[in-house]
Amino acid sequence: MAIDHGKLKTVSLTVPVTTEDLKDIEIGTIVYLNGVVYTAREGIYKKVLEGGEQLPAHLAEISNANFHCSPAASQNADGTFNIGAMTGTASFRFSKWLEKWFKVSGAKIIIGKGGMTSEDYKKYFVPNGAIYLTTVGYGTGALLGRGIKSIKDVHWYDELGVAQAMWMVNVENFGPFIADSDLAGNSLFERENEKVKAGIDKLYEGTRAPALRRYGETNDRGDEVI
Repeated sequence: MAIDHGKLKTVSLTVPVTTEDLKDIEIGTIVYLNGVVYTAREGIYKKVLEGGEQLPAHLAEISNANFHCSPAASQNADGTFNIGAMTGTASFRFSKWLEKWFKVSGAKIIIGKGGMTSEDYKKYFVPNGAIYLTTVGYGTGALLGRGIKSIKDVHWYDELGVAQAMWMVNVENFGPFIADSDLAGNSLFERENEKVKAGIDKLYEGTRAPALRRYGETNDRGDEVI
């Protein structure tokens, strides 16, 4: 469902989604989610993809939105849990697992911080009809927490702890997120960085070259744009 918020295209999706649901998501679209979202990062990837553990039964029928996240969770005296905030972690670290993860999980949406490369999108996301959503800057974990209605389930908590366990949460109006990729594998961050790079030489015109004393420092100002 599209929502008119001025010039920003805003869409509300119900999870699990289909590829058809994502066909009109353009890079830069603001996305809110409803339904069930789960967290899975390196601890889960290693356990399932390298250790051979089985995923929760019928996961793709419950949710196909995977949030790279370490939730701010606490356990009550009766053993139940509370989550006050959910803050995304950098997704580029997990790209090596995604080809297999898409196949075993049926994921259609990956959520995290900072995006991935268009090469990753085209290699891993496009063949699986999936997109990447990025969190909106720092300090929005508590804002996302407002969209959590309840905790549906927690898997591997005793083994992996808060940060790495799989948390399955019921959400409503969960967001905002920004679509960094679309079904064609385009990247919002790469597109906008190219615009920045186009004027970077002019910005530094007349300045001295860097001292080249820091690790990774470069004379190419474009290389410094992340």
